[in-house]
Amino acid sequence: MLAIADELNFSISRSAAALKTGQSLRIALLVSNHISNWFAASVIEGLNAEFSAAGYDLSIIQIDSRQQRKEFFDTLPVRRNADAVVIASFDIDEEEIKRLSSVDVPIIGVNSVLQDSFSATVNIDDHQGSILAARHLIQLGHRRILYVRTNPAQSLHFSVQERVESFLGYCREQGIEPTVITAEEGTYRIDNLITQILSLPDMPTAIACQEDGIAIPLIFQLERNGFSVPSDISVIGYDDSTYAHDVGLTTIRQLPIDMARSAARKTLNLIEGHSPDKPNEVFPAHLVVRSSTARVEDR
Repeated sequence: MLAIADELNFSISRSAAALKTGQSLRIALLVSNHISNWFAASVIEGLNAEFSAAGYDLSIIQIDSRQQRKEFFDTLPVRRNADAVVIASFDIDEEEIKRLSSVDVPIIGVNSVLQDSFSATVNIDDHQGSILAARHLIQLGHRRILYVRTNPAQSLHFSVQERVESFLGYCREQGIEPTVITAEEGTYRIDNLITQILSLPDMPTAIACQEDGIAIPLIFQLERNGFSVPSDISVIGYDDSTYAHDVGLTTIRQLPIDMARSAARKTLNLIEGHSPDKPNEVFPAHLVVRSSTARVEDR
């Protein structure tokens, strides 16, 4: 029979295989905001590498607004359409987790704060990473420090608040009170940010950004406005994303592809009825020092 099937170039359809096993052979990924940004794209790459090799498709559910979020958790479109749900850097709350649990499939978090509510989680140590960033600037002699964050009302990323609180907390322990401003979403995001910075009563000697996606264009705009980085202002990012090395950005490194691959392996174990070796895995953060930060007295 197999020989005849081989001669006819016959292959078992995925639909037939799914019917036989009772599985959809599909994993749903719930992600917030733009899937083209560095972190989301890296997570998708890591997940797909593992799931594809195991015969699973990755179905991406992108949620850009609070309304889309409400509709998703009201209707739960993943019901009967996925064998597991991966949630990446999404500020999900206890009630939403409870609703999603009714689907009765494994729920895995990547950079998700409610570890005990998930079947398994993989996180970056944002607390450690933010302390590394703050300590680096303080050790360089900076005391007039500005922290640039995204708008929590616009962003659905939980790590926004984690990074802000850890950075500010460490600075305050050292007797320093950083200024905090928000980089609003929009076409003129960095232009508006520069306007806010130039309007400050005292110019900062260092700027810490919640993500490289703010830090990199900010460096270009600072220099366009007559400031030299790091001679006039030091800038530190968070991510070590694609162009961080090229622009010499000092930043905090995280490894989303590795994190996603680990999350995918845990997902496959759970689908097969096995418990992961490390159900709640935390990846360490690393400080990467480049040329965008310098000592205050060197100016």
